[in-house]
Amino acid sequence: MAVKLRLTRMGSKKAPRYRIVAADSRFPRDGRVIDTVGYINPTADPEEVFVDAEKALNWLRNGAQPSDTVRNILSGQGIMKQYHDEKAAGKKK
Repeated sequence: MAVKLRLTRMGSKKAPRYRIVAADSRFPRDGRVIDTVGYINPTADPEEVFVDAEKALNWLRNGAQPSDTVRNILSGQGIMKQYHDEKAAGKKK
C-alpha cells in the first residue's frame, strides 16, 4: 500500500479549508483516509496552519510520500528539515 501525505478539501463553496491527511494513493482526493495530520485555512488572514509534527514525522519515517503542496507546508513548519537531519544522523552511525 503506497501511503501519501496530501490535502483533502473541506468547507463550503468559495470557502475552502484543507486537512493534511495520510491516505492510500489509490483512493480519491476526498475519499477514505488513514490518519489526519493537520489542517490549513488559506482564507483566514493570516493563513492558519497547524501540523502535528510528531504524527507527520512518524508517517515520513514509515515511508509516506508527501505531495508537492504538503512538502512545501511541512518545509515552512521546519518538519522536513528535522526529518532530513534525522536521516543524515542515522546514516553517519
